[in-house]
Parts: sequence; structure tokens; C-alpha cells
Amino acid sequence: MSRPRIAIALVTLALLFFFASALADDVVVLTEENFEKEVGQDRGALVEFYAPWCGHCKKLAPEYEKLGASFKKAKAVLIGKVDCDEHKSLCSKYGVSGYPTIQWFPKGSLEPKKYEGARSAEALAEFVNSEGGTNVKIAAVPSNVVVLTPENFDEIVLDEKKDVLVEFYAPWCGHCKSLAPTYEKVATAFKLEDHVVIANVDADKYKDLAEKYGVSGYPTLKFFPKGNKAGEDYDGGRDLDDFVTFINERTGTSRDAKGQLTSQAGIVESLDILVKQFVSASDEEKKSIYTQLEDEAQKLTGPSARYGKIYLKAAKSCLEKGADYAKNEIERLERMLAKAINAAKADEFILKKNILSTYA
Repeated sequence: MSRPRIAIALVTLALLFFFASALADDVVVLTEENFEKEVGQDRGALVEFYAPWCGHCKKLAPEYEKLGASFKKAKAVLIGKVDCDEHKSLCSKYGVSGYPTIQWFPKGSLEPKKYEGARSAEALAEFVNSEGGTNVKIAAVPSNVVVLTPENFDEIVLDEKKDVLVEFYAPWCGHCKSLAPTYEKVATAFKLEDHVVIANVDADKYKDLAEKYGVSGYPTLKFFPKGNKAGEDYDGGRDLDDFVTFINERTGTSRDAKGQLTSQAGIVESLDILVKQFVSASDEEKKSIYTQLEDEAQKLTGPSARYGKIYLKAAKSCLEKGADYAKNEIERLERMLAKAINAAKADEFILKKNILSTYA
């Protein structure tokens, strides 16, 4: 690998780390290494000791994340969690024998008080406000999951321009409650994809819809791709990565679990082959290959048509500004990506960077 490509790869890794950090949960992840640096210091701390496989923990997760988001700016309080499968000795130290166990650590103390109240965000907030001397109200967290009803179901799900994943759920269903935080993260990961919809429908309330699509248990997930509006059963895994992989494969997207575009986003194989020829060609040959790129780009449809325009603009700039254009432009884009920019602008820059990397 050439030095420029190594440099590009290293910066890309750094950017991915930056984005992952920026999108971290509002609940502080506590470990054996950082526990006493965060807890028992100059602020009170509410700590959930949990196990990843625990059903009650999964049920609590969306409420606890809502709590963390609400107290994120409260400097007097920390909302944290400890994975007891990973940090057994830490959980043992604080007498944890069941999951989830929630404990309050007063400011300046490592002697906890066990929380025995209800496991809703509102009840937890009331407790923290009382113990920590704060006055925080639970923030309404907007959802990226589209709520379906009989009135909008056909308009959204049967739209031939959309790929739609639908969860048929019941409000009383424990498995549905466990799936809810993961499903929300799936919706958030693909919120910038205009042709991908992550939706749910209360099948207990709208029984006719459930019956129409053969739903007899909850949650039932069905995928309605552009080419099959009869719907297909989703039989894949129910972890975030499972959903993300499925949607990327079936809809042509290139997102990771955090919603960031991957290094493959925007890459079109047929154009990539011509770019390899373009890069190694003489100046006269480049003009001929550019014409071939134009012809090939005109054949593209959907999102790929947009990528084709970026390929052509890059090739034209290389012709006009010389061989170093791609490398210099990639470096400029990486500087822009390192700044605080909105997600849509980050998508735009990553697409350009990915395509330009084929010219570098």
C-alpha cells in the first residue's frame, strides 16, 4: 500500500473513532478501571448493575437511556451502568446478586444506597432529584420509528419507492419491550436514507392489519422491499448488527450501527474499473476514458446516479488540476469531517472522500 493510502486509512480510522465517541450513549459506561474516577467524586451517581442477557435489564434499557439523556447536562449527577458479566469483581464488591440492581452513590462516597422504586424514567428521575438536589424533568426523546395505523399503512408500506421494515407488536408483550431500544437504534442508523423506512404497528390495537398479514405472535417482523409489497418474513437475528447487515444487503445502503456511512458508500463497481484505467493512463488516454465514464454514469439509476455525478466531477477535476488533486481534496474533506458538522453534511463529505480515494 502506498504512503498516501496508508495515511488515508489511518485518518479514516481516527474519524470513525471520533464519530463513535460523538454518538456514544448518554449513560456513562463504568468499568473496573474508571469506576472510582467517576463515582464517589464531586457529584452523586446513580449506577445500574446489569447483565446483557437479563430480560428485566433489556426492559429497563429504554427508560434508563431516557434518564441518561435527561440528566446529561446536570453537572451534579452522573447516570452510569456496569456490565456485571464483564466486571464481576466490581459487582461483587457492591453486593450485587441479581439484575438489574440500581444503587445511588452520594457525592464523595462509595457507600451506596439501593434503589427500590419503580423502574420508569419518571420514577428514577424523582429519586435522583431527591437524592442529588437537582430538578431535572424527563426529556421527550423523539423517535425515528414511523408509527403505522390503518390510515397510513398502505401509503407508507406499499410505496414502490420505499424499502420498509415493519414490526407488528403488542404493548403488553415482553419480547417487544426488549426489542424496542434496539429497533429505535436501527431506525436512527437509517434515518438519512430516504428510501428506507423502519416502522411499527400496534397489532393488538389494529387486529385487522395483523390478520391481513398473517401475524399470530409478537413481535413479528416483515420486510416490504420495493419489488415485493406482499411482504416477506424477517427471520434474521435481532441484534443491532443483524438488522444493519440485513438492511444494507437488501436495500443497497452502506451504514454501520452508528448510522455512519462505511468506506464502501458511493462506490460503483463499473465506474471503479474505469477509474483504475484512468489513473494509470496518459493525459491523452484520460480524455478517452473520461468519455467512457460519462457513458457508464448515464446508465445509473436511483442513488447510484448521484454517485456517478461525483465520479465524473472528480475525473474532470483531475484532468484540470493534475494528479495531486484527489489527494489534496481528500485531506481537505478530512479536515472538514473533523469539525462539528451535521449528519447530512458528514454524509456528503464521506461520499466524496470515498469516491476520491479511488483516484488517489
